[in-house]
Amino acid sequence: MSDWPKTLVLAGAGKMGGAMLRGWIATGITSGLTVIDPAPSPEIAALSISAGIGVNPEGQTIEPDVLVLAIKPQTLDAAAQDLAKIAGPQTLVLSIMAGKTIANIKARLPRARAFVRVMPNTPAAVGRGAAAGFANHAVSDVQRAWTERLMRAVGMFDWLDDEALIDAVTAISGSGPAYIFALVEAMAKAGEAVGLPPDVATRLARATVEGAGELLYREPAVTAAKLRENVTSPAGTTAAALAVLKAPDGLDALMIKAAAAAHRRAGELAG
Repeated sequence: MSDWPKTLVLAGAGKMGGAMLRGWIATGITSGLTVIDPAPSPEIAALSISAGIGVNPEGQTIEPDVLVLAIKPQTLDAAAQDLAKIAGPQTLVLSIMAGKTIANIKARLPRARAFVRVMPNTPAAVGRGAAAGFANHAVSDVQRAWTERLMRAVGMFDWLDDEALIDAVTAISGSGPAYIFALVEAMAKAGEAVGLPPDVATRLARATVEGAGELLYREPAVTAAKLRENVTSPAGTTAAALAVLKAPDGLDALMIKAAAAAHRRAGELAG
């Protein structure tokens, strides 16, 4: 095997696959890259053309070095009929499908041996993704290095020692961007409730979350708890709000409940 795969196939260019594709293109990972998607969006089609990436090439029969599965979990059975023809013994199958276990995927791609499951998230599109993955025993050191480069090109990446933890990653970082967007919506509504014009409330909420995230990014040695404390003056306005958010039935309890629901659904999708 070479230091970098000669052929890389992305199967599925929807929301998550498309986010990773945009991230790869932005960081120069286009050599040998092909996209397979039955109905690529006009944006993905235009982006691929501009980057010189093939989309749905006729008669795709070459066994790729890396096959990235970014299709919807519910469509695996239908897609596997064609993908099984190209996923061979030397192919690294890198799946980002929520819920689908390596055993589940291998049963549908029987010639393949090396499998990695990764759960990324959509900020990968802007190089700020958060992902973790698990590799089976057949994945070589070179294939691990390929995985790390593909994932770290679009954000942070950690290895897991237990495949079962993938569902937990799904519940936190995989689904997590939606939680943050929901927080922005809730903050904007709260701003309206205390008298702000809707457009002003939305801009303030959005900029506040963006700025807080940038602080977290720029100060990796400072814990989130310390950053929170830095904003909170004793008996001040922030302390009054946090007394509500940190109540026994407040934000912590609600987030645990939400993550549990996502974790449970990821397990259901494994069927």
